Amino acid sequence: MPRRASAPVRLGANLAGLVVFVACAFPVYWMVNTSLLPRREINAPEPTWLPLGGSFDNYRRVLSGGRFFDALLMSLGVTVATVAVSLTFAFLAALAVTRFRFRGRKGFIVTLLLIQMIPVEGLFISQYKMLEGFHLLNTVAGLTLVYVANVLPFTVWTLRGFVAGVPYELEEAAMMDGCSRFQAFRKVTFPLLAPGLVATGVFGFIQAWNEFTLAVVVMTREDKKTLPVWLASFLDVNRGVDWGGVMAGSTLIAVPVIIFFLLVQGRMVSGLTAGAVKG
Repeated sequence: MPRRASAPVRLGANLAGLVVFVACAFPVYWMVNTSLLPRREINAPEPTWLPLGGSFDNYRRVLSGGRFFDALLMSLGVTVATVAVSLTFAFLAALAVTRFRFRGRKGFIVTLLLIQMIPVEGLFISQYKMLEGFHLLNTVAGLTLVYVANVLPFTVWTLRGFVAGVPYELEEAAMMDGCSRFQAFRKVTFPLLAPGLVATGVFGFIQAWNEFTLAVVVMTREDKKTLPVWLASFLDVNRGVDWGGVMAGSTLIAVPVIIFFLLVQGRMVSGLTAGAVKG
């Protein structure tokens, strides 16, 4: 039987976990706290730890402009399209490199890794000229295209690991019971890949939702900005940074990500195939 950790060791581990939790949670608390404070308290030399007497004026000011909802719809459209397209192509590619043997398979996998090493900034000019040539600047399709190109290599690599973790013997057993190859994959293998699809989908969602630099280059019109680009509008050259608006906007931007994660976190449990095949 494994030895149980002593009380001092457990206490030290719990304290270390508490420190990590506080370090991760404090920036979120400070963002929400600052969003509820008036400008004079935000710019005061002494920090205000609790928003006593705070208000939702910053939120009303952020929402009253109307640009927030335009940027929200733009970000939702681009993000949903990016996740759907990248998951579809990545899933097919992961199946191909895992379940089949073909010439150039290893070269394809190595190419995926090499693409990940290319700095995104180094592709700005070529991507801009390409989208301009196809008249895709300031469009959901154009920004989605460059996002998919950015997300797809890592997504394929991640899904490849999940597909490889599902034993092929499960499909063979289903085919011996009368299922066709497609039925065996749809009824047996595909449900077991749900955690991998959800995990890679979350990655693609966060990447597309929070991306800033590509959106600045591709979406140049005021009414076509995504939420991160819209958030930069609170930086004024003359008045400085409107931290109340920045924090209120950041809080609103974080809400859809939290909702999405709460909806899918139940599926992000690995090890569903453990014990499925016995030797």
